[in-house]
Amino acid sequence: MPLRRYTGIRKRRLDASQRAFLRYTLLPMVLYMGFWTLFPLLWGFALAFFEYSPRRAGGTFLGLGGENPFVGLAHFRAMLDFSPDAPLHVRTFHLSFKVTLLFVALVVPMNLLITLPLAVLIESVHRRMRPLFRTIFFLPVLAPSVGVAIMWGYLYHPQRGLLNAILGKILGRTVVINWLGDPKLTFWGIPVALLAVIFAYLWQDLGYNLVIFIAALQNIPDAIKDAARIDGANPFQMFFRVTLPMLMPTIQLTAILTMISAFQVFDLVQVMTDGGPKYQTQVLLLHIYNYAFRFQRMGWAAAVSLVMFLVILSLSLLQARFLRTRWEY
Repeated sequence: MPLRRYTGIRKRRLDASQRAFLRYTLLPMVLYMGFWTLFPLLWGFALAFFEYSPRRAGGTFLGLGGENPFVGLAHFRAMLDFSPDAPLHVRTFHLSFKVTLLFVALVVPMNLLITLPLAVLIESVHRRMRPLFRTIFFLPVLAPSVGVAIMWGYLYHPQRGLLNAILGKILGRTVVINWLGDPKLTFWGIPVALLAVIFAYLWQDLGYNLVIFIAALQNIPDAIKDAARIDGANPFQMFFRVTLPMLMPTIQLTAILTMISAFQVFDLVQVMTDGGPKYQTQVLLLHIYNYAFRFQRMGWAAAVSLVMFLVILSLSLLQARFLRTRWEY
């Protein structure tokens, strides 16, 4: 006899009025999501295979065809041209891709190496002081990115910047360093302009992961901590032998979220440097924006967007594969 006869659960069928209520309640949401989410995704995917520009008259179907011809995989083949004679948009794509990978490779570990110990320190202070520190470190997350970029731009200003003023006081002379505009400034081979943008990005983004780590620390069972203390574990052993292993699922989540967020950086770079000097801070999203809206080459921009999506998806799956744990607490 089927098992469902012993469960005592019966399927309840909805009457006509209930089905109509659900239908008319969900229909506006489905239409909204379809028009503002699904259609743009499909439209962007289709544009990746056309040489499309809104300035040209295309075919009868959404402007595709005609003067906006179908080019198939031509955009993706062009991305594989690494010769010095490659077109400008291909060479700038390669530069933007390298800058974005470098940005992500620096931001993700720096973010985790700062926020995790900071969360442990905040949880170690007196209980009444914890909300104050959480609020202080989370406030930059609420600030608009454009405002953050303008503020940090003033800090890095060559003549009126606070950073140069502090260095001038320390050295006893006037210091004029163009932190965001001098392409010759490097630190261990990394452009200083890119590092300046990274510091501004980290300052704004630290509070998000900090809150996640604090919540994860509070969920570690006290019994495990007490058992480690009874066994004679010191604070360093507690962190590396107990806290860190218990936080691995949270570290995996924050690493993936931080990586995705770093790939999508745009407004800070656009306001602070606009990709300069000499493309040293031009990330992929800024490259996409320039070719889609400034140069009106939306087909190329859509192809780069698709590549960026595939890269983020692949890296997210790799991170989930190598950081995942086979246990829960």
